[in-house]
Amino acid sequence: MTRPLLLVVDPDLDALSRTEGELARRFGADFRVRGESDSTLALQQLELAADRGDPVALVLADPWLPGTGGAELLRAVRTLHPDAARALLVPWGAWADRRTADEILRGMAHGDINYYVLAPWTSPDELFCRTVSEFVQVWSRTVENRLREVVVVGATRDPRGHAVRSLLSRNGIPHAYLDRGTPEAVVVLRSIAAPHPDDAEGPLVIWLAALGGRVLLDPTDVEICEAWGIGTDLRTPDGGEQVDDVDLLIVGAGPAGLAAAVYASSEGLSVVCVEEQALGGQAGTSSLIRNYLGFSRGLSGAELAQRGFQQAWVFGARFVLTRRVTAIAPDTDESGTARFRATVSGVGEVRARAVLLATGVAYRRLAIPALEALTGSGVYYGANVSEAHGLRGAHTVIVGGGNSAGQAALHLQRYAADVTLVVRTPDLSTTMSRYLMDEIDASPTITVVPDAEVVDASGEGWLSEVVVADRSTGERRAIAADGLFVMIGALPHTSWLPEAVVRDRWGYLLTGADVREAGAWPLERPACAHETSVPGLFAVGDVRAGSVKRVASAVGEGSVVVSEVHQYLALAKADRRG
Repeated sequence: MTRPLLLVVDPDLDALSRTEGELARRFGADFRVRGESDSTLALQQLELAADRGDPVALVLADPWLPGTGGAELLRAVRTLHPDAARALLVPWGAWADRRTADEILRGMAHGDINYYVLAPWTSPDELFCRTVSEFVQVWSRTVENRLREVVVVGATRDPRGHAVRSLLSRNGIPHAYLDRGTPEAVVVLRSIAAPHPDDAEGPLVIWLAALGGRVLLDPTDVEICEAWGIGTDLRTPDGGEQVDDVDLLIVGAGPAGLAAAVYASSEGLSVVCVEEQALGGQAGTSSLIRNYLGFSRGLSGAELAQRGFQQAWVFGARFVLTRRVTAIAPDTDESGTARFRATVSGVGEVRARAVLLATGVAYRRLAIPALEALTGSGVYYGANVSEAHGLRGAHTVIVGGGNSAGQAALHLQRYAADVTLVVRTPDLSTTMSRYLMDEIDASPTITVVPDAEVVDASGEGWLSEVVVADRSTGERRAIAADGLFVMIGALPHTSWLPEAVVRDRWGYLLTGADVREAGAWPLERPACAHETSVPGLFAVGDVRAGSVKRVASAVGEGSVVVSEVHQYLALAKADRRG
């Protein structure tokens, strides 16, 4: 296999030599390092690599290249090599130069570059190498090949294959997906002695290459997670006695639930977090979050969730994935201490001194029979970055005007032939962040259809087109579509909770002052800010009425609520002594 290319383009020959040498010293064993001083020659190299199918991992370009400027060259890279990282290479102190700063900001706003890189000025330059390593690491997770930790082989456009890719991506499990019948899939299936290696149809095969080469045939989600070492029950990590009594039960492992797990476990509370689907919740499907504090280059929702999960795990929090909490009821133990008893599907019961609801919300369904019939076969609720490769060269449609829809559009445009963004509002200004709007406006492959909605669809076994109607005139038109991602509004799933838990008319949970105003608080002491109408039962994140629908605010609520849990537990202990 051809080694991936690291290309640096700089008209300053001394600077070019220094950068090329630094790249070769650190990355030369695994990557082809090439330097060019002329943008025309660099573009020829990139076009040649595209024609040959050779991988390109990173292109660094000086902003002020003669002829084709750096940002313009990197714009071409985005089309020729959509997986490649792209950055302007600038000298130290360039951030103080208004012209250079404007070029960086303009390039990022238009999506031409991912970020900038400070050119090496000494050797070894560890900061330069670390920055390049981070770009390369992200690139390595986007490239499809059969030399990955987990390899999935399934039928082309298989709904179950989509579900498995989503499960693996959102839980941070590195993997490749190969279509049955392709040469790469045949090689893998033969090497592991899987049944029917040459057939385009057959069982879904998962090869855990990094875990001793174990092979799973048509596994369930639970079997996949357990094979990778992710907990799906309440037993201790060594498979011993079941944990059935904890200080805090967290329902949901989105940003709010993960933050609470980190802070609660770090402060000595025993914590079990139960998640029905995958780490990260709705945020886990975001391809790139650029406005989260501390990550100037941005990070994916799955990576953010994985980091939170690892932090909480290190502090001792336990996670139970692919399971659902189906019931919660107040209880008392043998000493008369207040407890909650929770039923976990397929696992049993767990008792907790306090419970935190961080279940988030789910996207609304369009309730169109033709779309419901094609769910998983080209129609998806929410967006997962794992689908992008499968839609290379395809026509895609996204319904929704929020930040998640914008992030999905920008990610899909790297692979799809075109992306159509259908929004109900006259424009995106009231629903989407400006940085996303700017990139969408600058993209030649994204079309925004305002004041419209999807009303119908068709396809034989797989989506082939959708029908869009103008909300003002009622005029309808058909749009070719191989993939439809529905990201409109959201609703909380709280109907399973006891009637004593007060909700607003949409099902969001009332907390704190709202509970008191509703006359639903049963105690003399005031309710904590995130406490529901049931003492000791807390709610944070999108499921809470009045919450700000942002990842950062969810993380903030998840961290703040832990102090309230401590306060509640201390009061409960004092009441028992009294």
